[in-house]
Amino acid sequence: MILVTGGTGLVGAHLLYQLTQKEVKVRALRRTTSSISQTEKIFSFYTSQPEKYYSKIEWVEGDILDIDSLLQAMNGIEKVYHTAAMVSFNPKDKAEIMETNVTGTANVVNACLGKKIKKLCYVSSIAALGRAGNNGITTEKSEWKKDQKISSYSLSKYEAEREVWRGMAEGLKAVIVNPAIILGAGNFNAGSSRMFQTVYNGLKFYTRGINGYVDVNDVAKAMILLMEGNFSGERFILNSEDLSYKKLFEIMAQSLGVEPPGHKAGMVLSELSWRLLKVQSLLTGKKPLITRQTAKTANRFYHYSNEKFVKATGMRFTPMAESIKRTAKIFLKDK
Repeated sequence: MILVTGGTGLVGAHLLYQLTQKEVKVRALRRTTSSISQTEKIFSFYTSQPEKYYSKIEWVEGDILDIDSLLQAMNGIEKVYHTAAMVSFNPKDKAEIMETNVTGTANVVNACLGKKIKKLCYVSSIAALGRAGNNGITTEKSEWKKDQKISSYSLSKYEAEREVWRGMAEGLKAVIVNPAIILGAGNFNAGSSRMFQTVYNGLKFYTRGINGYVDVNDVAKAMILLMEGNFSGERFILNSEDLSYKKLFEIMAQSLGVEPPGHKAGMVLSELSWRLLKVQSLLTGKKPLITRQTAKTANRFYHYSNEKFVKATGMRFTPMAESIKRTAKIFLKDK
């Protein structure tokens, strides 16, 4: 039997959908405050019979911060996919990010060791990788350097990975995946999926930066391949391709039938934007769309190599233009 943490999130829901297409028993961990309706909705994006597959999931209440509930959830489990995480670049969320991503992962690792789980797959992030700089290509071996410019989210993912490596040293078989920015159909009012809503509403500006992107369905497929294959003690970058923000938003706009952003926002405008949105956030109580960290990232040039994963598995990633068009179609239908 397989256990998935974070089954109500974008990656977790898509992973559950793909697992329910197989002849395996699946259990998903959810917090008491989490709604599972979004997961069922994601199933409906890909099949006319979502209940047929959704009903295969055994949902159990628990929390990765509660070791006892984790141990109970792992009864009868052979493999664990750990996708649960908190994603935020708001400095105010630092304590919660570190607790959820680091302490939570440590608990998952300890529970896996205690229950003698055969294999763990941990979903990390490219944020946990060393940055090769504007002219270099980041690989799994790029050196990670801690400095004041690193976000709390990046630090949390790096420290969480260390917990997984510690578990491997203690005898746990595990693989780590480092996805680029994940795009796909999910909650279009939150996370990376929110970009489709933003572009649809009439985004006016783009930044000069470049970043890596990958389709959420490819992330789920890659995780299953690594868990079913003879892989352990390794990490793999999951990146389809690197795109400029200008190109990304142009593809999105074309797919959504709206005008693409026509004005470039340099560092000065980006710095002004996050400051204004911070003030707005203080007045409204809502989390800002742009933070100091995301404004800086959007003006940097990041390149990532997927060579190791492609050579190891033979899997080819979905071109991002195809991924974006498919997601935009779902977004328009959902509206």
